[in-house]
Amino acid sequence: MELVAQNKRRYNALVKKASPDSRVWFNSLRAFLSGGLLCVLGQLITNMLSSSGMGLALDDARMLTSVILIAAAVLLTGFGWYDTIAEYACAGTVVPITGFANAIAAPAIEFRSEGLVLGVGAKMFVIAGPVIVYGTMASVLVGLVYFLFK
Repeated sequence: MELVAQNKRRYNALVKKASPDSRVWFNSLRAFLSGGLLCVLGQLITNMLSSSGMGLALDDARMLTSVILIAAAVLLTGFGWYDTIAEYACAGTVVPITGFANAIAAPAIEFRSEGLVLGVGAKMFVIAGPVIVYGTMASVLVGLVYFLFK
């Protein structure tokens, strides 16, 4: 029994020595600020589309802002710059719609050499597919509960 405890202590010491120091507070602050900056950018795009020369209705401006942010994320992923930004921004780029666009575009780009069907088509939803399925199922269940107890 003593040998097991001693091995466990040695193992924990090795893990602590090999593991990098976690900078949770600093990384959380970076994620908060970068995610907030991304949201401010989206709001600025919406404001420019709805109030300036474009003069779109607010709902249309919001929809076009989502399209612009998704396109920008896919382009940044295609050029290989999204990972560099995400490395600095931590989770700040994961939560908004841009993170979802990256999650779909990155596997599609990575497996493009396997063809359009088995590569891009099949691998594109490896990460994002479960999110779509569970999101759809949850919305159906919530809708049923709302309908039944309304």
